[in-house]
Amino acid sequence: MKRFGLFVLAVAALVAAASCSSKTYKNINYLQDVTKDTVMVLSSSEGIVVQPKDMISIVVSSRSPELAAPFNLVNVSYQAGSEKATNAGYQRLMGYSVATDGTIDFPVLGKVKVAGLNRWEVAEKIKTELFSSGLLQDPVVIVEFLNFKISVLGEVARPGTYNITGDKINILEALSLAGDLTIFGRRDCVRISREQNGLRKIFVVDLRDSDLLANEEAYYLQQNDIIYVEPNKVRAGQSTVNENNFRSVSFWVSIGSVLVSTANLIATIVRNSK
Repeated sequence: MKRFGLFVLAVAALVAAASCSSKTYKNINYLQDVTKDTVMVLSSSEGIVVQPKDMISIVVSSRSPELAAPFNLVNVSYQAGSEKATNAGYQRLMGYSVATDGTIDFPVLGKVKVAGLNRWEVAEKIKTELFSSGLLQDPVVIVEFLNFKISVLGEVARPGTYNITGDKINILEALSLAGDLTIFGRRDCVRISREQNGLRKIFVVDLRDSDLLANEEAYYLQQNDIIYVEPNKVRAGQSTVNENNFRSVSFWVSIGSVLVSTANLIATIVRNSK
């Protein structure tokens, strides 16, 4: 009888451990419902589009550099720690500031509407206008964003603001830049705050669900997006505890309660088996 009681206790402990492990898996792992060899249709997103207050670089080149020169902003050199232009120091790439009406003031061409276009469309528009106006016969136009940045806050390893090279980044790549979520971050509650067309949009995504990949508007980030990872209950419970402590007082109280309950159960089984 005594051995049977101990066996039952051991089985109960294993079941409890397995239950905790399963629960942890469901709370931590990303894209849990994706099965082996899953094939998903890729989004057609081609990157961010130009918005008012953006800064963009436009470089025009041609087989005749002297003809292309009037359409390029002059690079200015700055001495470190100084606001004055100088021949020494570092080069600062000059760019065009997009006005609130979505236009830029381009040399010779004047006002050009660029808002709502991606960088390839802006390049093609400038190229077409230069050619159709007879200003350049063989223009090559390259457009780049100068102010594409995102901010990552909350339960991540390295919160901060990150400058993005290129013009396409998704939520998983952004979290990777920030060192991924900490063990205290809620995978089911990651918020994305976005300003667009004079409105503030808030998206809430669940990193554990593959539906995230199909939500193109939230999956691909835009310039100046703010990502916030909400803390889980354990972290929230530690908010009033000294951060130097390994765990909160409530954690150790819970552990103590479990140990006491287990000891009492074993004692009762042993006593009844005599």
